[in-house]
Amino acid sequence: MQIQCKGNLIDLSQPKVMGIINLTPDSFYAESRQQEIDNVLKLCDKMLSDGADFIDLGACSSKPGAEAVSEAEEMQRLLPTLEELCKRYPTALFSIDTYRATVAKESLELGAAMINDISAGNLDANMLTTVGHYKAPYIAMHMQGTPENMQNNPNYENDIVETLIYFFSQKIKAAYAAGINDIILDPGFGFGKTIAHNYKMLKHFDHFQVLGQPLLAGVSRKSMIYKLLESSPEEALNGTSVAHTLALQKGANILRVHDVREAKECIKILEAVQ
Repeated sequence: MQIQCKGNLIDLSQPKVMGIINLTPDSFYAESRQQEIDNVLKLCDKMLSDGADFIDLGACSSKPGAEAVSEAEEMQRLLPTLEELCKRYPTALFSIDTYRATVAKESLELGAAMINDISAGNLDANMLTTVGHYKAPYIAMHMQGTPENMQNNPNYENDIVETLIYFFSQKIKAAYAAGINDIILDPGFGFGKTIAHNYKMLKHFDHFQVLGQPLLAGVSRKSMIYKLLESSPEEALNGTSVAHTLALQKGANILRVHDVREAKECIKILEAVQ
């Protein structure tokens, strides 16, 4: 389980942590929203100090019901900040959360290490070939619908885990054909899924190992946690740590998180037990 990021081999046999920074005014967890460059630098510095292996930057909200911003606005929010971060932290590995090929291209040119696509190429036909051209790692996530409508009435004709395994098997073939060598799979907790769907995916997360690719779990402070616990995103850290522990036990290679230190602690404790 290795991926190549900017000439470096990253060993994912030991789980890694990806910190979330949203360059948006409307992402679901307020603490992750940072639009002023000084605040972004401060949060990035804290995450790296806490042990983040990757930093994921997103400039277009994908929370349920979110309307897409224009490509120009996404790039205006993202590119100047990414450029400054790459200068300030030249050895850091920045992931770009985008489903637009042009945004991916400009970000990789500036020094981003990988692309994190919530649509697995479904929202931009040029995405896979663009990432393949740069030989960057690619996170392919499953989403039913779009952020604007995905939670209106999520339903699947067949078992959700079997459905996603088939979906990813097709995406892996397409990604390899486009020249992408390093593919990471994200089942997309909360993206076109009910709470029951989410927990079935978590229960059977290890089934995705049959696909032979690194697995990413993105459950941090999501509604599958705070709605079940009748709380809020701000109160969901304890539930998040439980979910992270379960995902790690089921084979997660990367945790995408709002709280880096706590996620690293989950990994360290599980390593001590194992």
